[in-house]
Amino acid sequence: MEQNQNNWLLTNWISNEGASRIFIELKFTLRDCNSLPGGLGTCKETFNVYYFESSEEDSRNIRENQYIKIDTIAADESFTELDLGDRVMKLNTEVRDVGPLTKKGFYLAFQDLGACIALVSVRVYYKKCPSVVRNLALFQDTITGADSSQLLEVSGTCVNNSVTEEAPKMHCSAEGEWLVPIGKCMCREGYEEKNNTCQACRPGFFKSSPQSQLCSKCPPHSYAHQEASTSCVCENGYFRRGTDPYTMACTRPPSAPRNAISNINETSVFLEWMFPADTGGRKDVYYNIICKKCNSISGLCEECGIHVRYIPQQSSLRNTSVMVMDLQAHTNYTFEIEAENGVSELSIGSRQYVSLNVTTNQAAPSPVTHVKKGKIAKNSISLSWQEPERPNGIILEYEIKYFEKDLETSYTIIKSKETEIMAEGLKPASSYIFQIRARTAAGYGAYSRRFEFETSPVSFAATGDQSQIPIIAVSITVGVILLAGVVGFLLSGRRCGYSKAKQDPEEEKMHFHNGHIKLPGIKTYIDPHTYEDPNQAVHEFAKEIDASCITIERVIGAGEFGEVCSGRIKLPGKREFPVAIKTLKAGYTDKQRRDFLGEASIMGQFDHPNIIHLEGVVTKSKPVMIVTEYMENGSLDTFLKKNDGQFTVIQLVGMLRGIASGMKYLSDMGYVHRDLAARNILINSNLVCKVSDFGLSRVLEDDPEAAYTTRGGKIPIRWTAPEAIAFRKFTSASDVWSYGIVMWEVMSYGERPYWEMTNQDVIKAVEEGYRLPSPMDCPAALYQLMLDCWQKDRNSRPKFEEIVSMLDKLIRNPSSLKSLVNSSNRVSNLLVEHNPAGSAVYRSVNEWLEGIKMGRYTDTFMENGYTSMDAVTQMTLDDLKRFGVTLAGHQKKIMNSIQEMRAQLLNGMVPL
Repeated sequence: MEQNQNNWLLTNWISNEGASRIFIELKFTLRDCNSLPGGLGTCKETFNVYYFESSEEDSRNIRENQYIKIDTIAADESFTELDLGDRVMKLNTEVRDVGPLTKKGFYLAFQDLGACIALVSVRVYYKKCPSVVRNLALFQDTITGADSSQLLEVSGTCVNNSVTEEAPKMHCSAEGEWLVPIGKCMCREGYEEKNNTCQACRPGFFKSSPQSQLCSKCPPHSYAHQEASTSCVCENGYFRRGTDPYTMACTRPPSAPRNAISNINETSVFLEWMFPADTGGRKDVYYNIICKKCNSISGLCEECGIHVRYIPQQSSLRNTSVMVMDLQAHTNYTFEIEAENGVSELSIGSRQYVSLNVTTNQAAPSPVTHVKKGKIAKNSISLSWQEPERPNGIILEYEIKYFEKDLETSYTIIKSKETEIMAEGLKPASSYIFQIRARTAAGYGAYSRRFEFETSPVSFAATGDQSQIPIIAVSITVGVILLAGVVGFLLSGRRCGYSKAKQDPEEEKMHFHNGHIKLPGIKTYIDPHTYEDPNQAVHEFAKEIDASCITIERVIGAGEFGEVCSGRIKLPGKREFPVAIKTLKAGYTDKQRRDFLGEASIMGQFDHPNIIHLEGVVTKSKPVMIVTEYMENGSLDTFLKKNDGQFTVIQLVGMLRGIASGMKYLSDMGYVHRDLAARNILINSNLVCKVSDFGLSRVLEDDPEAAYTTRGGKIPIRWTAPEAIAFRKFTSASDVWSYGIVMWEVMSYGERPYWEMTNQDVIKAVEEGYRLPSPMDCPAALYQLMLDCWQKDRNSRPKFEEIVSMLDKLIRNPSSLKSLVNSSNRVSNLLVEHNPAGSAVYRSVNEWLEGIKMGRYTDTFMENGYTSMDAVTQMTLDDLKRFGVTLAGHQKKIMNSIQEMRAQLLNGMVPL
């Protein structure tokens, strides 16, 4: 009731224990001033809370004005005298916080200026994030920060037997909660996660990588006797090669090939065999052929030598047949067909092979190769030559055929038992072509290549005035020149009315741009690598995009320089749409950044519906990105393989037309792609094909389809024109050749060009005139266009403009696509023998399935009892469905081939 009250209550010194922010919970009761008679003038219903920081305990008795006020506390609930009589106490709770604190401790003070108050309890505390194990990382007790909105970043420690690629972190909030975990720990090899700890794998189980979550049971034919095993040891006789995953069963070498047979054709032998009964548990079985020439008297054998040819190859054969050529006639040979797989080299056991003994037949001699000219006169030429390298018997005589050059229909034949002749009765100063062949008891061999020789000119007679000869010659020459000049002048006057020097079409007036020639009115491609500063090229041809406009959603692949992702882009004033994003991985070099952005500098110059569209680049923040339109169906070759037989011919031609249109645009701009292939064509949900991948330098260096050439660098051999392989002469004409291969890929639904032939075999076969056979059910018009694209003379190939026009005509006239390539011409595999009727003779079910590109079903046919071609011809569509050939396109392909064989059998064409 007294006036001017000032009552203080102080706590002892309180240590803050390292906290920079403390909380004070007050519980108290307060009496309503209205219930106090006569106390309205002095009564208060509030009290004040103060604090004073100190690092020492003896600072208690300081002046009141040095205390810092925290707040004035008022009661939410007060009591009256009536309440007091009923013993009803209304308890109030108030919480206040203080911070930031900078010293070791503090005092609290409570000031009462005349309130009727009972301070029941004072609780002083701070908040912390409690110790926790999250994602196998231990996070210690962490006191919260001084700021109520502050998040403290805390690093965790991996628990025992765990490791991390990215340091684990969490954030401690002001309320003492753990938020925003980053990174994690993983149980190292040999340990798995259980109850937030890493426990050792039990015996019989293993874990080879921290990325695996659980221990795995040892695969077949392997064991692990110890705890915490990182891999399982192979049983005796079983092996695991370096590239085999630890989860793969241990395997062993295969058994020997089965049922080997031979078919002899003069000095060639066709060998065929069946898969080993035991493949060792692996699918990578291959075969090696060892050829030995044996002496029939001594019985000793020696290696055949390098002159013997094997088609397709001698070693690492994947198919079960081979043609051995250029053997000697009347000679005994032993062929060992050796089966190996990926672990054969790890086994020290005996070789697994089957042996065949054969004797070659009588054969005609090989061609004469070395011809030399002797004495040459005005009416005669003498020649000599060497015996063929493989006479294959006793040479009975030689036949010499010769004729005047360009008059091949009128020729003369001379026969001789010697290796020299004199051809007489020839014209002076004339060129003659000579060809020679040898004959044995087996008949004539092939003619040699053409040898050209020229007779001597006629000498002037000794009689007459020879001094006039030079004068006459000069007079005639002058007369011819004058006559040509007059004729040329007259023709020029008739055509133009005035004289004008003829200009080369490429020498028209040109303009220059950044050191590059540009034809007027024509947009010309500019090589970004010619810029001194690659950033200038990027910013000239590509638009810079703010990284905040791009949202990356998921990773869809991996490129040479980093990940390829799909995502969305929202540019100002435009609607959001999907994009593909190539990223440049961290730690790149300047050259990698230049090469990465070089593709954008190229793409940015193109604007065509069948060329992949560049949206822009991100170069001013990390990661560096190239953003292009998103193509839902991915690469064309993979898309076609997944949808084998699902499209109409018109749909396929439409895809080809789009690719040709895009290539015409590139050709018109003067850009040579150099790596046109179905894998570099992207296709969207509307089946629109777009040419992509303009990073040629990377393709030439890293493409698995590529092979080294003699001039260095790598080129994709199966898609590249012969002149580009031999001389690195890349032009639009070489792109046309590659387009022909793309046509073949599309019509065969993503089949691999030239199948399992090696790159060297492809080069040799193409050089010798071999071309890919027509795909199954391919319209004749399309296959003819392919052959036109594969003309050896690049000047004879069609231009892309002509290809687009041709495909447009086919699309407008679908009936022209109904005529298919003759089935007898379709199978042209080098390993298939042809009978005189022209139809293919398949020696086994495996060979037949390989011939129609359905070799994947060989094991299925064998398991279901279809081991002979006779059984195959009795098959029905229901049989195919019954043992698992479910794809409609594959069913159609197999049944069409069976129907063709039945028709040929009815006509007596094919012996089985």
